Amino acid sequence: MGILEGNRSGDPVAKTFERLSFLDSSFLALERPNSYMHIAAIQIYEAGPLLREDGGIDIERIRAFVGSKLQYIPRYRQRLAQIPLTGSPVWVDDRHFNLDYHVRHTSLPRPGTEAELKQLAARVFAQQLDRSRPLWELWVVEGLADERFAIVVKVHHSMIDGMAGVDLLKVMLSLWPVEEIEESPSWEPRPVPSDVELIVDETFEFATMPLRAAMRIVDAFGGSGEQARADLRHRVQAALQAARSGWFRRSSATPVNKDLSPHRRFDWLVTSLDEVKYVKNHMGGTVNDVVLATVAGAVRSFMQQRGVDVEALEYRVMAPVSVRSQEMESSGGNQVAMWLVDLPVREADPATRYEAVREVTARLKDDDAALGATVLTQSASWMPLTLLSLGVRLAWNAVHPFNMTVTNVPGPQVPLYLLGSKLVVQYPMVPLWMDHGIGVALFSYEGSIAWGLAADYDLVPDLERFSACIRDALAELHAAAAGRDPDATPRRRTAKRPATKSRAATTKTSGQRSSKAKAASATSKKTGAATAKPPARSRTATSKSAGKTGTAAKKSGSTRAPRSRTTSSQKER
Repeated sequence: MGILEGNRSGDPVAKTFERLSFLDSSFLALERPNSYMHIAAIQIYEAGPLLREDGGIDIERIRAFVGSKLQYIPRYRQRLAQIPLTGSPVWVDDRHFNLDYHVRHTSLPRPGTEAELKQLAARVFAQQLDRSRPLWELWVVEGLADERFAIVVKVHHSMIDGMAGVDLLKVMLSLWPVEEIEESPSWEPRPVPSDVELIVDETFEFATMPLRAAMRIVDAFGGSGEQARADLRHRVQAALQAARSGWFRRSSATPVNKDLSPHRRFDWLVTSLDEVKYVKNHMGGTVNDVVLATVAGAVRSFMQQRGVDVEALEYRVMAPVSVRSQEMESSGGNQVAMWLVDLPVREADPATRYEAVREVTARLKDDDAALGATVLTQSASWMPLTLLSLGVRLAWNAVHPFNMTVTNVPGPQVPLYLLGSKLVVQYPMVPLWMDHGIGVALFSYEGSIAWGLAADYDLVPDLERFSACIRDALAELHAAAAGRDPDATPRRRTAKRPATKSRAATTKTSGQRSSKAKAASATSKKTGAATAKPPARSRTATSKSAGKTGTAAKKSGSTRAPRSRTTSSQKER
């Protein structure tokens, strides 16, 4: 926190900077040319009251609205500074903060298509954030068909994690269409600390490090002697299990795990949350298990189409796990641990593949892998940023512990509004680590799951094929779950609708169910519990020719499963 404690309400010395946590600093250290650690999202809105008479979007109202909310997220008016000698990063107020620089306005050629929006988002995502300014950008994109517009948000991972991003939605968006913009107090930036102040604070940090470490141990093991010893043993064992989970074991090389180019591609798809719940309700496990098993099936199919021998693959993904407590819900920064999950890509049978994923995630929970990863992270928190950056580079070059990032963030299941304009969908984008050609991120909202697929432009020219593989893998799991449902009815194929090129937001219909899909579901009384019928879903099939990169869209419909009684997505996970 720094020794310059206090506030602006009368304390003799006010703190003028904040230190980054070790985990936040690590996202700065991880950055390399062509591999930048910012997260992003594409939000599509119905224009509603923000539509001007000339057909444009009222950018000035949006800019004023964002400015009024910065009082609740002060990090968005802060920039990075470095402590002399050690290079440790701190947050300081940006006295030259310019809202117009951060809230930007652009347009697609009307009527903008989905492909054009994806291309724009990929181009924005590929560019590094300027470290001399607050590390965020918000692009308002007009020109979409059907009186819609998009917002592309880009924020550095050192400022925020996935769950904090959901909390920011609560700040920026409302549960009802409110159009008023609240007044915000005038903002006076704090003075930037001098080099002498920063060096004094750094010296104090190093001098008191043993004492603070001892205090953390007392706080963590503050019970009886026996209880403290048991807690210590548990933490050590969890750390050892986390270390053995694959952090020091090389994953397999693949055609999409190579040096990255400076350019990106982006694709998306929408699936039904009910469809995913149907699988986990009939096969056990969690929503995350369904997601990981779906990715495993997609990777298997995609690699086979690339001519890779999947029987020889040791394919591992990193899955961030939130360790954010209720007390930390309103704070920014990162409160995550990292699971390493071996995906059963060698397994051809989808049901067996799903059981393998369930076994892995159950073992990670039993071993308290999230705690273990946190302990490992904290054990290196004494390292200056320069040493951390060097250590990360050497370790990654030697090991390459995982092939892909898969992150699943539960969002609200009720409609949200920006100045009266309804949020239709949000597609998340995850940063590509060194040598990671594909990253997968999911965000659930209003009964649907939006999948965002970020990829390297050169390594993955066939990203749409991978998107189709995800749909096919989820369809396989759904069929396997339906096979265990005694009341399941045969699935009926529906005719393919002709594509409308000019519609930029076709995702509006991709996650909706047809009226025929609301047929009544039968109940099974063999066990005294209700048994759901398979939910309706849409499907895109992959071209059977491995050499073709195009995909053919197909849709099928069936009776729909009733919603789960548990409405909180967080509990589902």
